Amino acid sequence: MTGAKTAVQWPASVAPDPRACRRQWERGPRGVALLPAGKGWDVLILPGPLGHATLDVLTRVLDRLGPVPAGSGDERAGFLVPPGTAVRRPGTGIRTAGSGTWIVVPYPGRTTGGMRRPVPPDGSGTLTGPALLEPAVHEAAARLAAGEDR
Repeated sequence: MTGAKTAVQWPASVAPDPRACRRQWERGPRGVALLPAGKGWDVLILPGPLGHATLDVLTRVLDRLGPVPAGSGDERAGFLVPPGTAVRRPGTGIRTAGSGTWIVVPYPGRTTGGMRRPVPPDGSGTLTGPALLEPAVHEAAARLAAGEDR
């Protein structure tokens, strides 16, 4: 159970009040909390098909990648990346959340509030590096264009 507790503590640690964040997750009607991006991580948000194809590419080449939340209806997928990554413009159709923005974060390990986590946080602090993410996005885009994925 220690791993599960750590998986909750790690994302909550960036909240202005980590205890209040955990209470919101556990007792709030939607099981989500707003957390500041740019402190512990930035988020690159890819449109659904590209995001899921990118996740497929990454899971084939990495043993461990950072958390990946997906929006309701799988319309988008977010990749937690190191702080500061969002200041670079990654490409058309890719949105970013970095310093000065807030993101909706579901309770780790649960599908809640219309959000799910194809890759939940494990508490280790692992983030997906942009040097690995960028070529994975290009490969996924090429596969989608060729009709190989979804």
